[in-house]
Amino acid sequence: QVQLVESGGGLVQPGGSLRLSCAASGSILSINVMGWYRQAPGKQRELVASIISGGSTNYADSVKGRFTISRDNAKNTVYLQMNSLKPEDTAVYYCNGRIIHLLTRDVRTYWGQGTQVTVSS
Repeated sequence: QVQLVESGGGLVQPGGSLRLSCAASGSILSINVMGWYRQAPGKQRELVASIISGGSTNYADSVKGRFTISRDNAKNTVYLQMNSLKPEDTAVYYCNGRIIHLLTRDVRTYWGQGTQVTVSS
């Protein structure tokens, strides 16, 4: 059993900041890639940022320079620091992880349940 649990969403004014966290737990041997996606109403889910175990990162053009992804490998946790938030950042944010199962050694992608981020005055 593997679970990803997000936290840190909420309502913030334009220009404000939020920090999202996502903790993976359960039968985990290792996590290759962790990432954040978002889905706004009526739109497809899109990649926001990702980070591999070695620390290399990738960002959507729309968030470069404003968002920072990081991870704590010892805690199996990924973070998303979001600054200079805009109304168009409003969405449900999901984390995911490419995880190797401790017992079966299967590799699959797991998703969290999502956390709402609303940017509005």
